[in-house]
Amino acid sequence: MASFHVYAGATNTLEHPAIRRITVADVFDALRRGFDDFWDKPSHYVFLCLIYPIVGVFLITWTSGGNALQLIFPLMSGFALLGPFAGIGLYEISRRREQNLDTSWRHAFDVRHSPAIPAMVAIGIMLLVLFVAWLLVAQALYTSLYGPGAPQSTAAFFGDLFTTQRGWTLIVLGNLIGFLFALVVLCTTVVAFPLLLDCDVGAYAAIETSVRAVRSNPVPMLLWGLIVAIALLIGSLPFLAGLAIVIPVLGHATWHLYRKVVDVPADKKTPLPPSTGEGDDRHFPYWLRW
Repeated sequence: MASFHVYAGATNTLEHPAIRRITVADVFDALRRGFDDFWDKPSHYVFLCLIYPIVGVFLITWTSGGNALQLIFPLMSGFALLGPFAGIGLYEISRRREQNLDTSWRHAFDVRHSPAIPAMVAIGIMLLVLFVAWLLVAQALYTSLYGPGAPQSTAAFFGDLFTTQRGWTLIVLGNLIGFLFALVVLCTTVVAFPLLLDCDVGAYAAIETSVRAVRSNPVPMLLWGLIVAIALLIGSLPFLAGLAIVIPVLGHATWHLYRKVVDVPADKKTPLPPSTGEGDDRHFPYWLRW
């Protein structure tokens, strides 16, 4: 890493990559390409992304046994706020695949060589702050309707949630507030992390480019956000196990969506980071080798 830079790129200048206009068909094509990337080596990506449903099950178990039932939905839906950062390794795999390079899952860790790591971490911290803010707002909404006490039991809580006016108020207002948080994340990060991986433009330019991408393509980008929300919901239904497939597909698709939306000149792109060589696992513990 040549220098520690966050706000701007390595040259300390603000870049403004050109934005292309895309259509709804481009969104579905990006999704198809994302599935193709996943299907190239699906077992690798399922293994890599199993951590998300495992963490999700742990959080549900913790909230159920820790008098925090009211936070189950905010925690589960909050994963979507952290998703753009969680997919960095998958963007790297798609980046390598489009250049016909080795796409073994260990290359997901090559992002540690990126000169834009400080900017990625900065935006990741921003997403974490939004995630925590969402949980605090969700808890405040629950307290305003139900009081400071925790739910007495799972059956009583969900029974009240779906059969009383305050329960439906919690559902409606909670989803509206959650939508606003998700919209902020979509507008500020929809192409931010793939752009930083592809071109070290700095955190400000990455966020600004994402905002311009949504502003120039409101319908396709809102459709993309809806697809992500529905896919995460479907993946969460069978005890969160489906997230091991949904997350890598969406991650790869995000890279292809970025490619369609943002026009980065070839001379501005960051070269692929050094690796240990095709098929060389010597730098990985034996239990991580494939």
